[in-house]
This record gives sequence, C-alpha cells and structure tokens, in this order.
Amino acid sequence: MSTSKAFVSRRVFLENEITPACIIVDNGKITNIQPGDVSQISKSDVSEIINVGDQLIMPGVVDCHVHVNEPGRTAWEGYLTATKAAAAGGVTTIVDMPLNSIPSTVTLPAFTTKLSEAAGKCYVDVGFWGGIVPGNQNELVPMLNAGVMGFKCFLIHSGVDEFPHVDRSDLEQAFPILQGTSAVVLFHAEVDCGCGSSTYIEKEPRKYETFLESRPDQMELEAIKLVCELCLKYRVRCHIVHLSTAKALPIIIEARKAGAPLTVETCHHYLSLEAETIPDGATQYKCCPPIRGKSNQDLLWEALKDGHIDMVVSDHSPCTADLKVLDTGDFLCAWGGIASVQLGLSLFWTNCLRHDMTLVDLVQLLCRKTAEMANLGHRKGAIKEGYDADFVVWDPDSTFKVTEKNIHFKNKITPYMGKELKGVVQSTIVQGVTVYDCGEFSESPRGHFLLNEKNKTQSVL
Repeated sequence: MSTSKAFVSRRVFLENEITPACIIVDNGKITNIQPGDVSQISKSDVSEIINVGDQLIMPGVVDCHVHVNEPGRTAWEGYLTATKAAAAGGVTTIVDMPLNSIPSTVTLPAFTTKLSEAAGKCYVDVGFWGGIVPGNQNELVPMLNAGVMGFKCFLIHSGVDEFPHVDRSDLEQAFPILQGTSAVVLFHAEVDCGCGSSTYIEKEPRKYETFLESRPDQMELEAIKLVCELCLKYRVRCHIVHLSTAKALPIIIEARKAGAPLTVETCHHYLSLEAETIPDGATQYKCCPPIRGKSNQDLLWEALKDGHIDMVVSDHSPCTADLKVLDTGDFLCAWGGIASVQLGLSLFWTNCLRHDMTLVDLVQLLCRKTAEMANLGHRKGAIKEGYDADFVVWDPDSTFKVTEKNIHFKNKITPYMGKELKGVVQSTIVQGVTVYDCGEFSESPRGHFLLNEKNKTQSVL
C-alpha cells in the first residue's frame, strides 16, 4: 500500500507561475509534481489526498532571523511558542540567533545545550546560527562541524552582556579560520562612532524622534564600510542583517561590483512602519537599528525591486512586557526588538500590493533567497522534486485583524496589534506533515533540526 500523499490545488506556485497541480509527497520529500488537470488523481495511487480547492499552495516561508531566547530567557520566548507562531504564519523553517539565550551559542557545549533544550519542542524545522565574540575563534570550527549554519556578530553592544561585540582585531582572527568553508558571517552593522546627536539625552524620552537621533544612519554606514572591506579582503561570505538605512546602498553596490560575496536583508518593520507615525511612548516600535522615515522606506522598496536587497526577514526579537517599559514609554530605556515571526507573510503581502510587487517577488524574497543564505537552498524555499515538502496553504485575498487572541508568540506585544492585514494562512505543512490547520496545531511538535552538512569542509585548521 502506498505511503505517499497528494497535495492538490487549482493554484500552486511552481517555477514562477501559478497553475493547477498535484504534488506527490513521500517520506517528507516531494517525489513528483503533476501540473495541469488535477482531477485524475486516484486514492488508489496514494494513501491520502489533501485537496485545498482554490487555496494557494506556496513554498513555506524561511525566516532566517529569529530570536527564540531559550534557554536562559525563555520568559521572553521559547521553542514551543516561537515555532507555533511561525507555523500559524506560514513559516516552515526558522534559523535561531545565538542570543539572547543563556548560555549564548558561542561554544560547542553551549550549542549542545541549545539542541537539548529545543528537542521535542519545535513545530517547524529549525536551524541555528553560532556567534563570534572576542576570544572564541577556536570554537568556530567545532561549531561548524556540529552543524551551525554560520555565525552572527555585533559591531556594537548587543543589548546583553553574555554576547559581547567584536572589533576589527577579533574579526581578523576569525576570518582566516572561516576561509574554505561555506559558513556565512552575519553582522549587526552599527558602530558606536560618536555620531549621535549630542542633545538627544536632554530631549523628551517618550518621543520617538529622541531615540531616532541617538542611532543615526552614520552608525550603519561606518559599520557597513568595515564589513565590505573585510568581505573583500578574505572572500568569506558576509551578510548584513536588518538593513534600515538606504544611505548604505551605494557602499553595498560598490563592494558587490568589486566581487564581495555579500548579501543583505531588511525587515518587515522597516518596510511597513514609518518614524513619522510612531506615537509618543509607543515603545513596542523600538528596535535597533531604528525605524526611519517614509522617504527612506520608499528607497528600501526600490532597492528590493532592483535586487540590491536580497531578502526580507522578521528579526523576531520579543521580550517581557516590563522590559518595554510601556508604563513610562521611555524609548531610551526600553528593550529594542519587534515581535513578528507569525505576521511576516501577511505583512509583506499587504505591502507588496502597495508597491506593485507580485507573488513571484514574495517567494523570491521570503522563501528562496533566505533558504540560500542559510545553506538550505538545496532543500527549502521552492516546490521542486527532491525538496522538502514544506508548504503554506493560504488565501492571498482574505484579510484578518491582528489581535491578542490570534497571536501565538509568547509575549503579545507588537506594533502590529489591531492592524488589518491581507493574506490568511489556512494550513502549514512541514516535511509532508500538517502542523497547523485552521487555528489548530498538530498534537505534538513535528519539526526537525537542520544541521548544516555543507560546513563540514576544508577549513584551514
């Protein structure tokens, strides 16, 4: 008797077009795709037929920038809640950042601890970033061999003391070790260059403008110059996370023309929120780098269209309510991070429609490019034979309102509360298993760890 399943729809996203199709899945993999008339599929050919009618079947979203925070800060977020929220938003893969967990993922034992903590708690597939901090260069190859996707580092204080930032000398020690591997180095690209307004401290801390003046564009520009220089010098893959300023784009474009293996992401909040409309005291909008003005946002959208920004991610970075100091609304004291892992697909689609972008653009920016950056492009981010059977089934034309009741991440604090978004997720399938369907989750977590085999290569050590 066949153990395969058939996923059938009159609208399936295949090779940049939407067509009727039947997707045959066996043992978590796509084994056959039959485009065209889907009425002929027989129950005798497969063990189960899942026919979703006119609902769109699309590759699952790959969100390669998520802060889960477990162990150590599980009150902020944990694997159960983060991956449930991801599944409810059509995300089939997340890649977890090395902070703000305790211990941070900067040694092999710390990585082993994180794997142990996450075991049995993941509703979607999960990969892991390691971290580069001062003095841990001898831990990099062991972590690579254990399966991390690459390494995140900060060029400015990270917000938590357990994950100190690096400088040029630290990177000059780490980069030669990473030459000859497929690892990518991710940069929080801000530096404390003394270029913030000297008067912001004296201004009203409840006003967003006060915080914005404390993190000017120049902090990103100086950091990105350093990233580009190191990328060109060592030819190690580099990635700029959460680009917020369009002023950095000429630097990035020039480095790429010179041959830098450099990719860039931006985030949903930079594409959907504007500094001019953030209310006084609304610290749920605070993140670093900051949300900038509408004219800057328009330039980010243009850069997406032109291919200068490669992908869009959530940078889901939640915390407990007390750390957002909502009672005082002090932007200078509040934790900087925005919770949105569940909302990215609908957020981006809502805004795509306003910027003349299509489902082809959405799949490229939220699924394909994110998978490739995390060394998962051979199995995630597309509906192809041999790939993991990771799908989101959704209605791009329906709308919903963001409420506490329909949010599944742990701390229900987000600047999107109450907003009307377009694109409703019906179900989410991870390696052939339905983990979310119409508001309900699978009885148990069914996600897998994604330990990167490609990194087990010819390091110079």
